Amino acid sequence: MTSSDAGTTAGPAEDDHEDGYFGASVAAKYDDPADDMFTPATVEPTAEFLAGLAELTGPAGEGRALELGIGTGRIALPLARRGVEVHGIDMSRAMVARMRAKPGGDAIGVTYGDFSATRAGTTDGEFSVAYLVYNTIMNLTSQEAQVACFRNVAAQLAPGGTFVIEVNVPKLRSLPPGQNIVPYHASPTRWAFDVYDVATQNTSSNYVRVVDGRGSYRSIPFRYVWPSELDLMAQLAGMRLRERWQGWTREPFTHESTKHVSVWEKPAAIG
Repeated sequence: MTSSDAGTTAGPAEDDHEDGYFGASVAAKYDDPADDMFTPATVEPTAEFLAGLAELTGPAGEGRALELGIGTGRIALPLARRGVEVHGIDMSRAMVARMRAKPGGDAIGVTYGDFSATRAGTTDGEFSVAYLVYNTIMNLTSQEAQVACFRNVAAQLAPGGTFVIEVNVPKLRSLPPGQNIVPYHASPTRWAFDVYDVATQNTSSNYVRVVDGRGSYRSIPFRYVWPSELDLMAQLAGMRLRERWQGWTREPFTHESTKHVSVWEKPAAIG
């Protein structure tokens, strides 16, 4: 799941309640081939990066991967096609059903629940790599839940295993003085904007659409998080930063980077 254009009208719709903000109405239109996140130029480097970590840290070069917020299988399926065993955790049955309908989707194990606290329902052993892509860490809307996520992952990683997060750098530099709203799309039929509370790090992405003269409004909450804050969360979970890049093709991370791909490592067993 991501912080792309996904949400529901003023919160979860009644029939989507069980699936949170990613119920049937969102799942039905989530996979948009026109969206950059679904293009091979985005998907393939992501899967290749994760496959490399799985091979590097797995026994005999065959690691197991755990995706938190597996959704419709955007990354899990191409990763599995590279020979990596993938298991997912997600609370949205509607999103997972979309993955199941795709080639190879029925072969990927999924445990339903909140990924900050839910353990993977598999007895096949620990994972060599776990990952959260495309801002999904921000779907956990409290610092407590984000810290719990790191601890949950650490408990499921094998010694020497890695935890990977792809997330935006908070865009506070875009806030005009005295304002808390950053618009990022405007057209005759669609408006999109983020609302920030810098005191709590709570934010929301908001969407207004007009279709056939009828308007709709959708909003989805997030909690933005700083790279250094994530490093501290990793330390609290017994992990340490191994590498940080601007993107999946390992561009250097700088003060001008708008997102990062960070890798934390669980210490290898001694003896």
